[in-house]
Amino acid sequence: MALQRYAFFVKTLYFRAKIWPLAENSVFLQPVKQILLINDIAGYGKVGMAAMLPVLSYMGIPAFCLPTALVSNTLNYGEFTQMDTTDYMRRTFPIWQHLGFHFDAICTGLMFSREQAQLVEAYCREQAAQGCHIFVDPVMGDGGELYNGIDQRQVELMRRMVGVAHLAKPNYTEACFLSGVPCSKNGITTDVARRLLDSILMLGAHSAIITSCVIDGKNQVCGYDGDTREYFFHEYEEIPGQFHGTGDIFSAVLIGSLMGEEKSLPDATRRAMDVVSRMIDRNRDVEDHNCGIFIERCLDLL
Repeated sequence: MALQRYAFFVKTLYFRAKIWPLAENSVFLQPVKQILLINDIAGYGKVGMAAMLPVLSYMGIPAFCLPTALVSNTLNYGEFTQMDTTDYMRRTFPIWQHLGFHFDAICTGLMFSREQAQLVEAYCREQAAQGCHIFVDPVMGDGGELYNGIDQRQVELMRRMVGVAHLAKPNYTEACFLSGVPCSKNGITTDVARRLLDSILMLGAHSAIITSCVIDGKNQVCGYDGDTREYFFHEYEEIPGQFHGTGDIFSAVLIGSLMGEEKSLPDATRRAMDVVSRMIDRNRDVEDHNCGIFIERCLDLL
């Protein structure tokens, strides 16, 4: 009886395959673009990888992970502990190289040591030579200040990482620290915004985006598209309250739009801005903003 059921099952699969063959343009036959996330993992908090993985998975981009550190919780609680993973990273890269692993894109985030930055920089250069796109999010601070536990040493490390970037994505505070200029509490002009972008490009980035800017009295995201050699500016309406991890969500939507939907950099930026704005609006009444946004409840907004 069991053998008869198995035979019937095989015949059924064969019949369905004959009736419904995969079309030549079927999504199952298309090459899949893969991305490697190099960032910290927080045990408590929807930031870093915990913020990006759900978004990229929902957008159909297979994401792989290499943690730079295990952190007990987001840094803004004021108290935390962390475990540096530099030794693990040092042993991982040779194995991946021997196995021939390759990624279509790499997105880097928070770095915790000079050796980490050197390891990641070397790996990114090697992968870039094979056609991999490098996205660098120089996670360091916001609101005119460095995050708790971040110092000038990390600023120097991030400058090195920006040097290998196809696209660097600092916020305004991070762009100022990378450029060595003071943050302005009164906002900046369009000309100053262009000079900030130019300073990021001078570090070696092909394209750049600066978020959380007040330009000519308006909340804007500014950018430079290295492919078209054009600057662009997108206005947005600020929603009161600060949620941590929104920069990671922005990065994930941006990358998903560029890789999965092949949008232009200005269009992908606009989409990422709109998604983050809608997610913040949905979570504006949440009491603990340090934890970040519960992204799994907001995937319908993508």
